[in-house]
Amino acid sequence: MTTTEILTGERADLLETLRQHRWFLTFTAQGLTDEQAASSPTASALCIGGLIKHVASVEESWVRFIEQGTSAMETDPESTDYENHAANFRMEPGETLAGIIERYNEIAAYTDKLVETVDMDLSHPLPAAPWFPEGKTWSARRVFVHIVAETSQHAGHADIIRETIDGQKTMG
Repeated sequence: MTTTEILTGERADLLETLRQHRWFLTFTAQGLTDEQAASSPTASALCIGGLIKHVASVEESWVRFIEQGTSAMETDPESTDYENHAANFRMEPGETLAGIIERYNEIAAYTDKLVETVDMDLSHPLPAAPWFPEGKTWSARRVFVHIVAETSQHAGHADIIRETIDGQKTMG
């Protein structure tokens, strides 16, 4: 795509929606210190920095699925490494909110280019997992819709956490 081309249709809609929900998510972190971004002030163990980190990781994984197929998301069925999964939802010592957001922005920019260029009908079987129906395939289009949903859901979680920290709301 050249700079003179303008996206229309589903690509434009997907990009606009994805960018809007990314903005909602990252807006919740505006003005927070690293300590506040790492805090879990609600009954949940979730924190704003960890949510952004998780959404970035999930988006990156799904993009690999689009580009590489099912094997990009398969895990060792014998693995019980839940600690790595849990760490994906927290800010670890040495991590900064700015660093997490910078990484998220890099992943988002890569995803946006893929939305602009990939064959939306490119499909792969979903990996075997208890939360996926057996034998189901997802197209690139369906994956992008899932990324929007994941981002939106966690933006809502982040908004509740931010309101608990200092009363700031993303909307209203």
